[in-house]
Amino acid sequence: MSLLHAVILLPFAFAVIVPLLHKYINKLHTGWFVLPVPVLLLTYFLQRISQVQDGRVIEESIPWIPSLNIHFTAYLDGLSLLFSLLITGIGSLVVLYSIYYMSKDKEAIHRFYVYLLIFMGAMLGVVLSDNLIVLYGFWELTSLSSFLLIAFWYQRERSRYGALKSMLITVFGGFAMLAGFILLYIMSGSFSVREIIAELGTVTEHSLFIPAMLLVLLGAFTKSAQFPFHIWLPDAMEAPTPVSAYLHSATMVKAGIYLVARLSPIFAGDATWFWLVSGFGLVTLMWGSYSAVKQTDLKAILAFSTISQLGLIMSLLGLGSAAVYFGYGEQSAIYTGAITAAIFHLINHATFKGALFMVAGIVDHETGTRDIRKLGGLMSLMPITFTLALIGTFSMAGLPPFNGFLSKEMFFTAVLKASQLDIFNVQSVGVLIPVVAWLASILTFVYSMIIVFKTFTGKYQPEKLEKKPHEAPLGMLLPPAVLASLVIVFGLFPNLLAYSIIEPAMVSILPSLADEFIVKISFWHGWSTELFMTIGVVGIGVLLYLTLQRWQKVYNVLPGKLSFNRLYDRALSTLENSSLRMTNSYMTGSIRHYMIYIFAFFIAVLGYLLFKLDVFNWRNAELAELSIYEVVLTAVLVAATLAVPFAQKRLTAIILVGAVGYMIVLFFVILSAPDLALTQMIVETVSVTLFLLCFYHLPKLRKEITSIPFKLTNAIISVGVGVIVTAIALAVTNNRLFDSISKYYLEESYNSAGGNNVVNVILVDFRGFDTLLEIMVLGIASLGIYSMIKLRHTDEPLDKRHGRTKTDKGGKA
Repeated sequence: MSLLHAVILLPFAFAVIVPLLHKYINKLHTGWFVLPVPVLLLTYFLQRISQVQDGRVIEESIPWIPSLNIHFTAYLDGLSLLFSLLITGIGSLVVLYSIYYMSKDKEAIHRFYVYLLIFMGAMLGVVLSDNLIVLYGFWELTSLSSFLLIAFWYQRERSRYGALKSMLITVFGGFAMLAGFILLYIMSGSFSVREIIAELGTVTEHSLFIPAMLLVLLGAFTKSAQFPFHIWLPDAMEAPTPVSAYLHSATMVKAGIYLVARLSPIFAGDATWFWLVSGFGLVTLMWGSYSAVKQTDLKAILAFSTISQLGLIMSLLGLGSAAVYFGYGEQSAIYTGAITAAIFHLINHATFKGALFMVAGIVDHETGTRDIRKLGGLMSLMPITFTLALIGTFSMAGLPPFNGFLSKEMFFTAVLKASQLDIFNVQSVGVLIPVVAWLASILTFVYSMIIVFKTFTGKYQPEKLEKKPHEAPLGMLLPPAVLASLVIVFGLFPNLLAYSIIEPAMVSILPSLADEFIVKISFWHGWSTELFMTIGVVGIGVLLYLTLQRWQKVYNVLPGKLSFNRLYDRALSTLENSSLRMTNSYMTGSIRHYMIYIFAFFIAVLGYLLFKLDVFNWRNAELAELSIYEVVLTAVLVAATLAVPFAQKRLTAIILVGAVGYMIVLFFVILSAPDLALTQMIVETVSVTLFLLCFYHLPKLRKEITSIPFKLTNAIISVGVGVIVTAIALAVTNNRLFDSISKYYLEESYNSAGGNNVVNVILVDFRGFDTLLEIMVLGIASLGIYSMIKLRHTDEPLDKRHGRTKTDKGGKA
């Protein structure tokens, strides 16, 4: 196994070890044993920065399903390195933070770290996989592990609700994305991203190009909480705060961003891609900012702010895709700035939003609430936490000297340039692009101020708090402090990232324009339009914040009762009720009804196929002559079968059923199949013996008064099944499309398997897996029967059955 594959699989391997460690490390928090995993991985990726910066990539492949061109190919370039650093860097801080946040005495922290490690490995698999099918497998694993993390406090109804909503929406998008990947394979003949890019001319001209694009974007939009699929993210905030800081600010929600960036070399430059990615991004930016202002829960505000920021990054990727349309030249260099802004803000968002989620967790942990209506006046009681919140919120609001200011200015530059495009019919609505961006930035400023000032300033309300506030322990403060420090460092020295991280990532996103990239980020560009837009954001933002109570009533009108959450709930309820009604319509509890459904379907489908394929052609049938033995056995078999329904006694019915089976045994004998005859005889003997053993418990045969339709339905089904089975047997005999395989078995039984008994060789060697699975089925059935025999049903209460009363909690008399 290569080193890069080991990096992906290390979290999974450790996830297996964590439950074992938990049994032997009662005195120490499990997180201390988990922490070295992301730290080790982070160290590995930090050592690869210089290599990737020089334009080299690391590629390692393990064959998986060569016949379908599916290989576990790990590929490390600028884009995957950027995301890997986020996954492992933020992951290291989150694990450290969780050690102090999660109680080892009150919570099943071993389960928490198992889920967290699985998610970490799945995210690394997503960003490091070159094969689309492998990427999809890890993609869905992120949905599954995030479901487990969101529902970690499964005792809470809202946790279960949020986990289910997130999984349903993201898995739905994942299925759509898989369909898009399959269409890409049909167009290019490969699941490798790099090989598809190499066949770009063939792919872009194909009729399936747009459908593939739409399906892929559906997967990306659901994962990255783009409008209208954003509704799962606020409900996912029911997860523990370390989960929110990791999944919903830095990693999982960025998976859709990664997918759009990774597949930009394939789809960028197309008008549909440009409008969908940038359009949905701008709408998400605006709606997320607007919705965040009305929230009263700190994590809810951060959830909608995350939606807003993800829309900003998505819109930049869409606007930057216009650079591919122009190719090399001055115009393409203008629009590559949008890609630069997207990558830079991706990093910035991970730093300030990760810090803010941790700050929200600290406030909740130390006060017992996240409701800003109950908070206030915490600045003097929690000065360090206040400082960290101030840095994070001011960066998110786009204020200097923090990194968010730089990427926000670059965002303004991108939308202003995009409004001047003379392609894709942008000139028709292009003026709205900077307007929407500016209005959303104002609302971003407002909710940023709400977070910090509503929480830490104003009147202190101790009577509304569950705990007496105090500063968090050092272990909880250190991770957000590291992120807040990076916010300042990247703001003052942005070019630390320009050449080492941003440029290699841009080369990965737009490889055809690699020579165009010259990234240089600076604070001052003169008295530009972007600066005046920022001044306007601050001025109007301050005014709106100060008059918040006066204009917040607008939320009673928009959205009012209109809500995508209500639409989701109603759709899910309708689906559940419809499924229940449909199920109740055929799950009647009657075995006879079930058999009618099965056999009616059997008759209808197979009868139609036999008629459609015109297999009732027996003119040239080569049928063997019937011997007197076969005629006699057939007559006895038919007579015994017809006699069963008319039997008056149970013993007679058992004997007749056994006679039918033994006639089949004799047929195998005269047809020279002793192995089958022996097997059938054993099965029939066991069956008859079981009937006789249960003879006493069998119901008495009695003549039931049944209606004519009842009898007629039974007769039609019985005759129909018999006719269809007979027709299939004759059709198979007289319509062979291929030579019989029996000759091969006879010739190769000894040569290939070393056995003279052809039947045994077929069962054990040629069809060994089939036989093994049959044995497993029998074993499972045996265990089920044993469990049913050992089970003793009783109506006594559980406590009484175990010899204790309900008040006897200790289990002692």
